[in-house]
Amino acid sequence: MKLKLYMHPLSQPSRALIIFCKINGIEFEEIVIDLTKGQHKSPDFTEINPMGQVPAIAHGDFKLFESHAILIYLASVFPGVADHWYPTDVQKRAKIHSVLDWHHSNLRRGSVIYGLNRTLGPVFGLPLNPKAAAEGEKLLCSSLSQIESVWLADGGPFLVGGDKTSIADISLVCEIMQLQVYILDESERNRFLEPYKKIVQWIENIKNATRLHFDEVHYALYKFSAMLKHKSEDAYSCIQ
Repeated sequence: MKLKLYMHPLSQPSRALIIFCKINGIEFEEIVIDLTKGQHKSPDFTEINPMGQVPAIAHGDFKLFESHAILIYLASVFPGVADHWYPTDVQKRAKIHSVLDWHHSNLRRGSVIYGLNRTLGPVFGLPLNPKAAAEGEKLLCSSLSQIESVWLADGGPFLVGGDKTSIADISLVCEIMQLQVYILDESERNRFLEPYKKIVQWIENIKNATRLHFDEVHYALYKFSAMLKHKSEDAYSCIQ
């Protein structure tokens, strides 16, 4: 059965799925859904995902949405996926589920609220809201602190004591990488992450573990960040 991946390169969970597929040699057809043009709300796409969100997959007649469910499905169905991604050990697997369950209500929620209201809102026709951005930043920083104190507490290179990457690692790291477009100035972005030494090292650990594909998959994000920064600098120069 051919795997079709409906995605957008600026979507955090889309990138996590692409990294996972590439590093595990899972062949797939990449179908870009243009969020800025509203393609995620089109009748053709809502047949795949009635929630109108990316990513989603079609594997033969089977359709599935929600990135964590998709990662679990791919790790379970495709032969050759190394056990460390989604371990057969029930207790290790349960710890990964605990991270993924926590993610949506904490790190992802704070990240999205912060990013939309600080930088990205106009891309989707939404106004910026500094008050909402501040609330999102508070939840985002609290989430980063919890990653350090809970999920990286044992000092291991990856989440929940893993000595190799899991689906939880790539899901969360792609969310944090979205800071590339939330905080356009690199020095400011580095200051933002500076208090979280374990997270900075953990990001490097994942980059090293997935180095054949990490930057390749994030290229569109880096390019979009540079474009936004250039536009911001041009707008600033016009009012000097």
